[in-house]
Amino acid sequence: MTDKLTHGDLAQFTGTDTWFRHGLARKVLYTQGVQYMAEQAGAYWLVDKIAILNGFPAGPHDDPGVTKLQAEPFQAWKLKRDAEGDGAWLTVTDGGKAGGDPVEVYRERIEFTDFPLDEIDLWVEVGECPVILLPSEH
Repeated sequence: MTDKLTHGDLAQFTGTDTWFRHGLARKVLYTQGVQYMAEQAGAYWLVDKIAILNGFPAGPHDDPGVTKLQAEPFQAWKLKRDAEGDGAWLTVTDGGKAGGDPVEVYRERIEFTDFPLDEIDLWVEVGECPVILLPSEH
C-alpha cells in the first residue's frame, strides 16, 4: 500500500484547466485531480472501472445495473475499504435528485485493493461526454 495520498492533497483541486481522455473509453474525460489521485494511489484501475462502465453502450448480456447507471446524468461514486481485510465496496448513487435521498444504482465488490484511503468519493457528470471529477472540482 502507498501512503502518497491524503484527503488534504485531494482537497487542493478546485477546478481543472487540463482534461485527460481515457485511453480505452475515448469519450470519457477526467480532471487533473482524478489524474493526481490515480497516479499517487496507483489507482488507474478505479478510473478504468468508472470510464469503461460509462464509456461503452450496455449490451444485452450486461448487468442491468450498468444500464441503470448509464441512464444517470449525475453519479456519485464511493470506494470504501473494508474495516478489516483487503477488499472494498464500490457503490454508485444518483446523488439525491431534487433534494431527495440518494438512490443506489450500482454496487460491486472489490476483492482486493491497496488503495491508501479508507474511502474516496468521485463524481461523474454525464453531458456530451462523461467527466470524472473530484467533488472539490465541481
